[in-house]
Amino acid sequence: MTETYEQLLENNKEKIYRICKIYAVSPLEPQDLFQEVIFAIWKSLPTFKGNSSVDTWIYRITLNVCLRSKQKSEKTCNKTLQLESIQFIPVEIPIENNQQEKYNALTSCISKLNKENKSIIILYLEELKYTEISEITGLTENHIAVKMKRIKKILLDCITNKI
Repeated sequence: MTETYEQLLENNKEKIYRICKIYAVSPLEPQDLFQEVIFAIWKSLPTFKGNSSVDTWIYRITLNVCLRSKQKSEKTCNKTLQLESIQFIPVEIPIENNQQEKYNALTSCISKLNKENKSIIILYLEELKYTEISEITGLTENHIAVKMKRIKKILLDCITNKI
């Protein structure tokens, strides 16, 4: 492992974990997804050509790993074994107590979106511009803008019903 790789991981581990956590079905799955993403980044590092920003490249790898994992789990319908002896301290977003209910409602509603909409809103919540989201997803900026308007309405309706 090179120092550049270590710095790359250190600078991006929190956003990678947040995305993994949203796609996870079980409590231990974010850790597994995170490790798969880290391996995929390491494996792909020599082939990175710099045609896009490093952030865009990392988001694309993270989304691909999460989506591929979700497809595998849907096909096999395996249940994750809950191992109480494994301790993992995830990178958590600090949330004030009064905001926890809203945060839980939002993540619950996001998890119900289809994979394309989920990818778009996750990237939007990571504060990426429509240009960057377009580059990562392969959709046009106009299409992203239209989808974002629809996604926001879906999430607002869902959250309103939950709170």
